[in-house]
Formats: sequence, C-alpha cells, structure tokens
Amino acid sequence: MKYLFFTNTPAQVHQYRRAVTKLRERGHDVLVLARDHGCTMALLDHYDVPYETYGQVGTDKVSLARELPKHAARIVVETRQFDPDCVFGRGSFAALAGTVARAPVVLVDDSETTDLDHAVAVPLSEAVLTPHTFEKDLGENHYEFRGFKECAYLHPDEYQRRTDVRDELGVGPDEEFAIVRLNAFASHHDVGKAGFTPEKRRELIERLAERATVFVSDEGGELDVAETPARPFDIHPALLHDALAEASLLVADTQTMVTEAALLGTPAIRSNSFVGDDDMGNFVALERAGLVYNLKEFDAVLDAATDILSDETADERWQRLREQYLADKVNLTEIVVEVAERAASSGGLDARSLDRVAGLDARNAERDADRALPFGAVRSDGGERSRRGEGRDERARDRDRTRGRDRPQGGRR
Repeated sequence: MKYLFFTNTPAQVHQYRRAVTKLRERGHDVLVLARDHGCTMALLDHYDVPYETYGQVGTDKVSLARELPKHAARIVVETRQFDPDCVFGRGSFAALAGTVARAPVVLVDDSETTDLDHAVAVPLSEAVLTPHTFEKDLGENHYEFRGFKECAYLHPDEYQRRTDVRDELGVGPDEEFAIVRLNAFASHHDVGKAGFTPEKRRELIERLAERATVFVSDEGGELDVAETPARPFDIHPALLHDALAEASLLVADTQTMVTEAALLGTPAIRSNSFVGDDDMGNFVALERAGLVYNLKEFDAVLDAATDILSDETADERWQRLREQYLADKVNLTEIVVEVAERAASSGGLDARSLDRVAGLDARNAERDADRALPFGAVRSDGGERSRRGEGRDERARDRDRTRGRDRPQGGRR
C-alpha cells in the first residue's frame, strides 16, 4: 500500500513520524508532503522521513493567503505522481489530495475553532479522528480516541527522555530554568486572536529571570532576546521535548507546547484570547486534571509563575498527576498504523473496519467528553485544591490574584 501524509507544521512531523517509520518497516510505501514552515524541514531531515515540499509560508497571514494557490497546484502534481491508496492529514489540503487520488482520507484534528477547514474537508473524508475532549460533532464519520494528538509521540510507550539535554542548553544539573513560548498568530484559525503584548513579554521574562534561567522561543522573531535577561532557545528542534521535560515551567501564549508540557509532567501556564468559556476541550481537561493553568489576566500569570518557581514540591506532584492522567490514554501512533492497514486489507475505510480499531470509538453526540464539571469549576492548582473541593469560578480567581489573594498551589520542578 502507498500512504500519503501531510505535515503542515513541525508538530505534525512529530505526530506522524513514528507511524511513517512503522509502516515503512512493514513494507509499505510512504511519502510525506510537507510545508516549509518553521523547523518542519529540519525535523523531517533529522528523523530521515521521506518527503517532498509542496510550498512554504512565512509567519504572517498575508504570506499564507498569497501562497495558497501555489500550494494547491503543487499538491495536485505530487499526489498524481505518487498515487496514494490512503491519505492522512488535517484540513483542506489532505481532502484535496484524496479527491485527486480517489483515495480514502483520514483527518486527525484537535481544534474545534477551524470551521472553514471542517466545512471543506470533513465531507470529503472517510474518517475524522479527534481527542475524546473534542467538543464539536463532525458527523457520522467522526471517531474519537482517549488522548490527544500529542500522544502519538509523548505517550509513555513512544517517548524516551534524553538525559544530556542540559549540556546542550548550557545549564547545570540542578539549575532551574523556564521556557517562554511566544506565538506568531499567523494561521488562518488565529484571526482575531492574540497573546502577550510586547510590553508584557518583557515584563514576564524579567519576572521569571528573578527566579530561574529563562529561554525564549519566539515564533514570530519579533522579540530582541539580547535586550532581555533571557537566552534564545536555539538548540536543535528535535531536542525540544527533552528540554521541556527538564524545565521547571513553561509559560506560553501558544497551544501545542502547553499540551506537550502537560503530558511530560512540566507545569504550564497558557494565556491568550482563546482562553475563556468557549475554550478548546483539551485545555479544559488538562486544567481540570491540575496539569495546566489557563489564565486570561496577565497579573494572574505572573502570580502563578512566581508560585510555581517558589514551590519545591512541584516536580513530584506534577509527575504524579501526569502518571495518573496518562494511565488510560491511548498510543495514537498505534491507532494511525492500524487504521492505515485496515484501509489496505479492506480496500477502503468504512464504519465496519473502523469499529474494529482498538482504542477508537464512534463519537457519541450525546456524550459530555471531559466536561464533567462546568467551566467555572475548572482550576489548575497541582491537583491540591480540587481534592479539597475548594474550587471557585476562574474569573473570580483571576480577579483575586490581581489583588494578591488566592495564590495557586502549583510548584516548581
């Protein structure tokens, strides 16, 4: 069988690279169509993944809009040449390739906010796989797995931590460090969204630097790190997760790295305009589990970060919470491989073949995912307050933190 995978972002390289390797080891022909964005190509080269580039894009929305027609044309040419039997990806490009090849399309998606992609791609796909926390019903071909897309590479069965990453970073064996991840907000689903302002970025770094070494990863490249008490996060991107696992704290206005930190047992603070009553289900679930802070107010971010870096018990607590949370989560790589091979054995994908995939279930429109509690009851405190039943409305918590009260009970690694 011939399988075509799309990697539009660096995170999607991680999401699919292990499935690509396993399918190739089993004798299948696999090709990745990649977009030259960020460190995507560096990761594909590092992991020796067979790929062709369908285009590139910068960190601004104008660049994305300008390049779209070229991307589509190149995808058509590459798809016809490879002639896949099954296509894996996310959004309209994967649907386009499947239509051109007349091959079944499997979408793996975790963002409820990409309405345009859903409207275009879902009707042209045979299956849509989403995390169990996904709030949106995508129809009769919607299946869910218990976990997140990051479980394809950070599930305990897949991830092995390197122990020499501190040498690469230039930090001592017991030196505390924090990572700040700044988003460019250049994707189409980021329209109207924002994160830390330039002033708040600097204030955040200065406050963190009072308690830990700070590394900054700036997707948009707008911050002059040399003018701050921080270092650029400039090690090879393949070492990101090892660095994240060693970090005392992640503070980010982006998305994926927050989930990654949670699955690695590293305290994470997320603050952007996605946060709120209509937040994405995966972040609600991770906050309820005590692994992530979702905060809108900047003063609350500073207070939470300070408390985490001041608490010597955090490492043990977050690792315990991580183990508890991952205990019933699936290995997404195994699911992708099984779906691919069932497509090969049955000559396509239908409900009968998908229902036989271990760890994959038809999405029940009546189920409540992980929102067993209303959003107002969600909180991040390292799991301590939730066990005592002292939850309160998050907006009130943010307001109180601004006034210097109700400090969270998270801690440092």
